[in-house]
Amino acid sequence: MREAKVLQRHTGRALCERCFKEDIVNRFKEEVSRYKMFSPGDRILLALSGGKDSFVLLDVVKEVHDVSKIGIVTIIEGIRGYNRVEDISWIVSTAKEYKIDLHVTSFKEYTGYDLDDLVRLGKLRNFEVSPCTYCGILRRRIINYYARSQGYDKVLTAHNLDDEVQTYVMNILRGDRGRLIQNHPLSKTLSRYFIKRVKPLRKIYEWETSVYAYMAGFRFQELECPYIRHQPTLRAEIRDYLYEIEQERPGSLLRVLETIDNYVERELLSRPLGFEELPTCTLCGAPTAQGRKTCVLCELLDKLGISNRIPF
Repeated sequence: MREAKVLQRHTGRALCERCFKEDIVNRFKEEVSRYKMFSPGDRILLALSGGKDSFVLLDVVKEVHDVSKIGIVTIIEGIRGYNRVEDISWIVSTAKEYKIDLHVTSFKEYTGYDLDDLVRLGKLRNFEVSPCTYCGILRRRIINYYARSQGYDKVLTAHNLDDEVQTYVMNILRGDRGRLIQNHPLSKTLSRYFIKRVKPLRKIYEWETSVYAYMAGFRFQELECPYIRHQPTLRAEIRDYLYEIEQERPGSLLRVLETIDNYVERELLSRPLGFEELPTCTLCGAPTAQGRKTCVLCELLDKLGISNRIPF
């Protein structure tokens, strides 16, 4: 009889360390299988930030997939005291140990500016958008570039259950039916230039990735991104509210995700949606939204007085 180490409040089970890790791996496999996120022959690119979720994603994937078909891309955003080169040393060492292709890059390499610099420049030009906007747009473009240029079939990100529910709730509050659909694992990419992104950890709580990483001896980064609290976003506000609900009613986040998943599958994905192939930006050639001539990235950088040098 092994000693119980983890109380899973959403199931009421007390698990030993081995059973807890097996539970995480099994739920990972179930989600991959349910939505056919990737197949044994796929070349997959892991987009890793260096945090605990990244650690869990890489730790599980290398056990269930051929490591010769795995690549990693990690991006240094350039936030003072956060996501520094030394914080991704474990990614570098793991990639070397398992002979996994590794691509390390940065916002500065592609734009000439760190994220901190972009935020300051925006303020100087009275163009104050959320730092998360700069970060998200740049990260997506750079990751997709590496996936396309290196011939990967799928991109895997380390978004957990908390992230997924926050995103769904944001889309509902905004009345954004299109993004609600696109966030579902069965959604189709809207451009032949996009490599499909999947999220195998989407049914795993953030606290569970923390416990898994701790048990495996992962050295935690002590700081969270300072921009989350420095300039609170809708996501941050939703996150705090959802945590209160989960604390009172364990399992709420899972039920929300499963309910919305089922709704999207039954009511939206079961019938023709009429989505058209996205047009391309007249400046950089990347896909852009219907009705737009230029992409959001080109527009964003132009307002900062920066030319878009990110290849597509």
